[in-house]
Amino acid sequence: MNSQTSPQTPRHKPIKKAVFPVAGLGTRFLPATKAIPKELLPIVDRPLIQYAVDEAREAGIEQIIFVTGRGKTAIVEHFDIAFELETTMNERGKDLSVLDPTRATPGDIITVRQQVPMGLGHAIWCARAIVGDDPFAILLPDELMVANRDGGPGCMKQMVEAYNEVGGNLISVLEVPMEDVSSYGVIAPGAQVSDTLTEVTGLVEKPPVEQAPSNKIISGRYILQAEVMRTLEGQEKGAGGEIQLTDAMAKMIGSQPFHAVTFSGRRFDCGSKTGFVEATLALALEREDMGEEVRAIARRLVC
Repeated sequence: MNSQTSPQTPRHKPIKKAVFPVAGLGTRFLPATKAIPKELLPIVDRPLIQYAVDEAREAGIEQIIFVTGRGKTAIVEHFDIAFELETTMNERGKDLSVLDPTRATPGDIITVRQQVPMGLGHAIWCARAIVGDDPFAILLPDELMVANRDGGPGCMKQMVEAYNEVGGNLISVLEVPMEDVSSYGVIAPGAQVSDTLTEVTGLVEKPPVEQAPSNKIISGRYILQAEVMRTLEGQEKGAGGEIQLTDAMAKMIGSQPFHAVTFSGRRFDCGSKTGFVEATLALALEREDMGEEVRAIARRLVC
């Protein structure tokens, strides 16, 4: 075996850092999000941010970087040790294993502030000092990515596996009806590398349907090289008067490898109320401890 491609000598610098933009105000969920960060709203019994962090950990991510805003300290507290709670549960003989995923190893979670809401690109740029010169992942917690019902790896793990093959920059994509593309970032596809891997020749943020280069939308998961931070440094405002990550990535196409990974799984848009309800219902139906009861409730409600 060639030593340059052996497991002991990876071809590409590993992905060990992930940025989570969690500074948004959650105005679409008011009044629920007046005092509670939207990322802590639960899908059944796990908050949205927990699903995203678990997905990152499955993919081998070791350092979690939260880009927060004012009023978002509860997100970090969720991953801290709750001494009073755990002590009380322990004294009462309660099982503490349910809290295991919420306990972060000291130093694994780092937070930075996005002091002014200037868009996703600006939020990512706020993490530049922590990212340094390393490639890194980005996970948008509003986009709940769930593996297929028959199992298999999560979205970020699928992306890391693709990255280990081709390196460079990768984005997760899903196919949507053409009439829906104006709500998303859309890729211009190039050569088909494999069943799930496509070269990217261009990116457009929220294009009119008649100008969209495809129906493959960017779905909230990225692996990017550190050079994107230098691009964001001078990035002008784009769609919505915000600094768009899509615009910065588009400038990098042609100078670095850029691929799209078609996610084998399901996406729920939990940034919308209907998507949030859909995710809650879908995941509740799959739970062994409540699926049948929830199914019966749903039948009663729709009859």
